[in-house]
Amino acid sequence: MGTDRVRTVTVVGGGIVGLAVARALTRRGVAVTVLEKESRWGTHQTGHNSNVVHAGLYYKPGSLKARMSVSGNRSMVEYAREHGVPVEVCGKLVVATSADELPALTVLAERAEANGVPAKLVNQDEAREYEPEVAAVAALRVESTGIIDYPAVCAAMVGELAEADLRLSTPALAIRTVNGQVEVATENGVVRGDALVNCAGLHSDRVARMAGLTPRARIVPFRGEYYELRPDRSHLVRGLIYPVPDPTLPFLGVHLTRMLDGSVHAGPNAVLALRREGYRWRDISPADLLDTARFPGTWRLARKYAFPVGFDEVRRSLSKRRFAASLARLVPAVTEDDLVRSGAGVRAQALLPDGSLVDDFLVEEGPRQVHVLNAPSPAATSALEIGAHLAELVFTTV
Repeated sequence: MGTDRVRTVTVVGGGIVGLAVARALTRRGVAVTVLEKESRWGTHQTGHNSNVVHAGLYYKPGSLKARMSVSGNRSMVEYAREHGVPVEVCGKLVVATSADELPALTVLAERAEANGVPAKLVNQDEAREYEPEVAAVAALRVESTGIIDYPAVCAAMVGELAEADLRLSTPALAIRTVNGQVEVATENGVVRGDALVNCAGLHSDRVARMAGLTPRARIVPFRGEYYELRPDRSHLVRGLIYPVPDPTLPFLGVHLTRMLDGSVHAGPNAVLALRREGYRWRDISPADLLDTARFPGTWRLARKYAFPVGFDEVRRSLSKRRFAASLARLVPAVTEDDLVRSGAGVRAQALLPDGSLVDDFLVEEGPRQVHVLNAPSPAATSALEIGAHLAELVFTTV
């Protein structure tokens, strides 16, 4: 439906999801314009994550995240190998460090099986065959987890989009629908298309409102801070080591990840960012803070998680000693002196008015419009699947 009436589409946002949408549409013969407000592609969430190709074991069976991350794991690895992008399927351990975590680890193993993820429970000795320094009473070995260079994936996609109209340093300033076309005002004039796809990440809710939609979720930015192990201590970690996650939270907890260059990253924690692109404590936007404070869901979320969860995350953010202690639960040999401050990322987390964090990918549609309102991790893993899904949705809106 509508496939013969969609010849031009405007994509707002040039991260990995926006570029994947553009790729999927151009492969169907659609002329695409991509508007990215920054001076390079994949600047924010794509360029500030842990570069993990997720397996899909954490997500509710049947959810978009579960289906798209399992298939996305395969397609992303295949894409990387086809296009010369560095990738390594190294597997990971999810570690139970005490007996009281074993029931949750078993549930995770069952979820992995339900989602079709290759994983197996291993005992303490078997876990140490993979990671000799790990502290585990048991672990879940996940074979299909990998590491990749997501900015290089973006560069490969840009290379495929030679016939598309790719515009860096071009923010969307206003959006309206006129005479069956979506018009996007920019500093360099108006871009017109038969449809619009909003992949603006940290600003996706604002772009949706700019386009006349009333999104049911609000983006609340959470900063995740990272450390690295000193090079002479990187031997403590061979691959990826994760804790058993708290099922009530959307975050996976502080973990250890060996990167493609052999360095070992540790993190991230999760603290409320003080601006939408707040990569440091001193990055503060009064307008962004007011936007967050005015949303009823923010205060309901705070009542649920401020104490002790949020308070503990802030203390860990401000104390390298506490950060190191969290890592030492997984690998006891890690000490405060082993850690060197690294970068940070900001997660665009969608929040509902009742204070609940949106767990699955969230897409809302309007006439000639498709808006991605929640696509945090594993969106990079699932980018090719999300791109194909959104491209299909475009044709149903026209």
